[in-house]
Amino acid sequence: MRGLVGLAAAMVICAGLYVTGTLLAPVAFALLVIAVAHPLLMRLERGLPKLVAVLLTLLVTLAVVGAVSSVVVWGFSHVGAWVFQNAARFQELYGQAAVWLEGHGFVLAGLMTEHFDVRWLLRLFQDISTRLQGLASFLVFTFIYVLLGLLEVDAMKSQVIRLARTGRASFLAPALADIARKMQTYMAVRTLMSIATGAVVWVFTLTAGLELALAWGAIAFALNYIPFIGPFVATLLPTLFALAQFESWEMAVFVFVSLNIIQFLSGSYLEPRLAGKALEVSPVLVLFSVFFFAFLWGISGAFIGVPILIAGLTLCAHHPETRYIAELFSGQSAPAAG
Repeated sequence: MRGLVGLAAAMVICAGLYVTGTLLAPVAFALLVIAVAHPLLMRLERGLPKLVAVLLTLLVTLAVVGAVSSVVVWGFSHVGAWVFQNAARFQELYGQAAVWLEGHGFVLAGLMTEHFDVRWLLRLFQDISTRLQGLASFLVFTFIYVLLGLLEVDAMKSQVIRLARTGRASFLAPALADIARKMQTYMAVRTLMSIATGAVVWVFTLTAGLELALAWGAIAFALNYIPFIGPFVATLLPTLFALAQFESWEMAVFVFVSLNIIQFLSGSYLEPRLAGKALEVSPVLVLFSVFFFAFLWGISGAFIGVPILIAGLTLCAHHPETRYIAELFSGQSAPAAG
């Protein structure tokens, strides 16, 4: 009975998150921004009035987020324009691939060729660009929450400390401080590795002679913020375009393998060493959180899913009764007995 009640409660919560995504997604994103921007606010408050410090912090945050969003929209719009100009190449290559597959026993290839239209690829990029441009309203609501939240950080902190002194929710103060530290570490490492990945992808595609090298670097930089899915898309898209540009399977394989090596070194080797314990989370759970929150809240959910997961596991780690959950999903081996 308890299991059934828990399952029903989980389904109700998921349904609620899905229905209220327009309201809750900006709040979740705002909390992440507040956690990351709070050190800057504290430094500014040492020499400036609180309201001025809050406004300056908000302006800096707006400038950073606006710059990143502009880079993303610019990269996808240039790639979409290239697809429109070279649509015939993709149609021809798909036809050749279908003929080859049909000649090797894949009987559905001919049927797929008859119904394939490269315009679906154009619509895909147009839809992506529209969604990215539609983030403007999302960001407006987010930064309203950020402004109000930055003004109330000190009041909230004093209330949490008061609860700890009275013996209620004593785990909350260190848990929130730990969450803020992990969010700052996560975003700093993710931003550093995104910049490095984008720069290396740009240099590689430029050296390989692939058109739109700067756009590929911008897309790799932006998609690196979304674990697993982002790097995969940032690898697959240039491969398809290399196939269309060079009309060579060998060159496409070379681009695919090289970009995968870059993404592996960035995401699986360098990033865990820089992030340390802030990212000690099961990779399976990370992938699930990306897909789950992307399903609930779209692009913003794919971005915010991992920080929400880290925050939830950190809260579990600081509460004695739920510490086993954080240990179970840490992705680390248990210490040997004795």
